[in-house]
Amino acid sequence: MDPATHRKVVGRFATGVAIVTTHRDGVDHAMTINSFTSVSLDPLLVLFCAEKVARFHDAVLETGVWGVSVLPASMEDASRFFAHRGRPLNGQLARWPHHRGGTGVALFDGAIATVECVTTAVHDAGDHSIVVGGVEALSTPWDEAPLLYHEGRYRSL
Repeated sequence: MDPATHRKVVGRFATGVAIVTTHRDGVDHAMTINSFTSVSLDPLLVLFCAEKVARFHDAVLETGVWGVSVLPASMEDASRFFAHRGRPLNGQLARWPHHRGGTGVALFDGAIATVECVTTAVHDAGDHSIVVGGVEALSTPWDEAPLLYHEGRYRSL
């Protein structure tokens, strides 16, 4: 089995798209993800996966606090921007209205759902880490069609 075949097969599973954020040393860090899921209802736990070579990986492990903004179809441009490696950190959130949650992380105003978390566990997973977080706050500010990712392309309902 090769990585290209693996990517094609798992790409058949449609996923939502979100941006995960953290705040370290006065700088916001953000990364587009589609590996976000609920883990437990008691206690409330969710997870996302972070590639180990991404600068976001070290930032979120150091801070232990993160936010997830689930994106509507209208925020595809934000998803593309935060998926791009090597972009400048300073001012990267300026193009998109956002606010600080109770944990201090940035949450996008246009998100259809937000979750704030404190890391409870990190599991090694090959070239990624599985970051599990206890839910500190939840919100569903908008009711809009979600942004989806399927077979290597953005889609919407």
